[in-house]
Amino acid sequence: MVVMTAKVNKKRVLLILGALVALVIVICLLAKGGDNSVTGETPVNAATNDDRVEYLTNFGWQVTNSPVQTQQVRIPTDTSEVYQRYNALQISQGFDLTQYAGKTVTRYVYTVENYPDAQEPVYATLLVYQDQVIGGDVTDTSAGGVVQGLQMPET
Repeated sequence: MVVMTAKVNKKRVLLILGALVALVIVICLLAKGGDNSVTGETPVNAATNDDRVEYLTNFGWQVTNSPVQTQQVRIPTDTSEVYQRYNALQISQGFDLTQYAGKTVTRYVYTVENYPDAQEPVYATLLVYQDQVIGGDVTDTSAGGVVQGLQMPET
């Protein structure tokens, strides 16, 4: 019968365990990512009104300096057809509202001043959760108007 023994250094074991825990934490943080974009883009800070206006301006929109409406809305947990169509629009822009189901977000609505050939008011809406843009749209309120993504339409 052969018996083997090994001397275990407790400091070395604790150091290795600590390194493994740190590695797991880093992997979890990297896997969580930006939370608001399925494309993996950097989350957009929308903590201030200036941040939100600048974000819309980056798409080419000229909007009023202050929102015409600010309200708290709850992202639905049900998957109605209307919600699915709206979320499909969000997904096409790199957002996905399903991860915010049941959460209350802030909805900021701005008047768009440079929508091509607009006869009726046009509004840009941003959905913001924990100071990050999680969705948005531009709505033409005319009779034949549409709800579209934040990208400026080509003329």
